[in-house]
Amino acid sequence: MNDSTEKRRQRFEERQRRKEQALAEAEAAQHKTDLRYMRQALTQARKAYALGEVPIGCVIVYEDKVIGRGYNRRNTDKSTLSHAEITAMKKAAKYLDDWRLEGCTFYVTLEPCQMCSGAIIQARADRVVIGCMNPKAGCGGSVMNILEADGFNHKAKVTRGILEEECSRMLKDFFKSLRQKLKTEDKDEL
Repeated sequence: MNDSTEKRRQRFEERQRRKEQALAEAEAAQHKTDLRYMRQALTQARKAYALGEVPIGCVIVYEDKVIGRGYNRRNTDKSTLSHAEITAMKKAAKYLDDWRLEGCTFYVTLEPCQMCSGAIIQARADRVVIGCMNPKAGCGGSVMNILEADGFNHKAKVTRGILEEECSRMLKDFFKSLRQKLKTEDKDEL
């Protein structure tokens, strides 16, 4: 190998190394951002928990600003539509004055159901960040994957497992408490 070939190879390797480093730095920054907003979604989930609702929370971010927040209120509102994502979408759409939520990222503590996943795709959201998966009803990769399905006119980029343990723990604690409450009520009725 002559000197000029070796120098070209070295320059190429250096460019590749810089690209890889920049990519790693961008991924680390994105992860830090994801953690920050998922913590805010957990705050929303705690509001649902306080109401005796299944603790699911959602925040929607546009240009690094939260433009929509929501938490599960199905029993409180007596409405099938009162999911965290739908409530947050209404607020985000009002903020943007548009039903299209292009450029938005959804942070949800539990994998969205079929209704919410469909609404997210209809709204043209760019990205969905999921705390924990829902193997019984999730449509972001568990039961099915509406968010990334081929055939629709839009797909969202999905990131899974952000603060997974905290999101899962809150749900487990809620259902454990609910079972204990129901057990106590059953004993009281006897």
